[in-house]
Amino acid sequence: MTPPNPVIFIHGLWLHATSWGPWVELFREAGYEPSAPGWPGDPDTVAEARANPESIADHGIDDVVEHFAKIIQGLPVKPVLVGHSFGGMIAQKLLGLDLAAAAVAIDAAQIKGVLPLPLSALRATLPVFKNPGNKHRAVSLTAEQFRFAFGNAIDEQESNDLFEQWAIPAPGRPLFEAAAANFDPHSPAKVDTANEMRGPLLLIMGGKDHTVPEAVTKATLKQYRHSDAVTEIMEFADRAHSLTIDHGWREVAEATLSWLDRNLAVSA
Repeated sequence: MTPPNPVIFIHGLWLHATSWGPWVELFREAGYEPSAPGWPGDPDTVAEARANPESIADHGIDDVVEHFAKIIQGLPVKPVLVGHSFGGMIAQKLLGLDLAAAAVAIDAAQIKGVLPLPLSALRATLPVFKNPGNKHRAVSLTAEQFRFAFGNAIDEQESNDLFEQWAIPAPGRPLFEAAAANFDPHSPAKVDTANEMRGPLLLIMGGKDHTVPEAVTKATLKQYRHSDAVTEIMEFADRAHSLTIDHGWREVAEATLSWLDRNLAVSA
């Protein structure tokens, strides 16, 4: 009997790993073996993360990639990776390194080579960039900042509820690394987009996302033009950066499952 495909969910900045809980349950019901490990230094709970931001601080992109690569090494087969925001960038890096069977990158942070930098993305990340010292700190959002960056396509009450339930401080370092990526030949935000042998990749974008506007995701797709490996894009036109955790999460999760069912069968 073939063991179930492992699935690793990778969160992005400002959300705790436990925010993937409904996805983990749905994927388990669908026959996968899912897990949602935190980033290096992430405490086990939202409350602990808020109380101990220093444990989260100063972890960069390479630290996170290495952390998840070690988790993958302990698995019997290559996992499927599902990442949101910076987790989507991490998923792409690991896929490019041939460490995953497939990857789904949801509203993924920009990789090296992506040039568009919409004003809304600058505003969403301003709480970090307004102080250069934040590169080595963990930075929290206010409920108002969270609403602009995540919850602009849902009502204010739901955004505030999601903020109270899942929001945690985030390390500033990955944002500074991504911002400097196109000026750094050895940037940790560089992804092997030309890899012909990697597993299939799905890029999902929210049409109303302030933090990762659709222009960024479309530009990311173009970075893969030199590879014949499966690379597809999917849009949820009325959704924003909260699309993995708000009331419409199941639609995105079920679309992800359907895509995986089709593409894992082809690549097996």
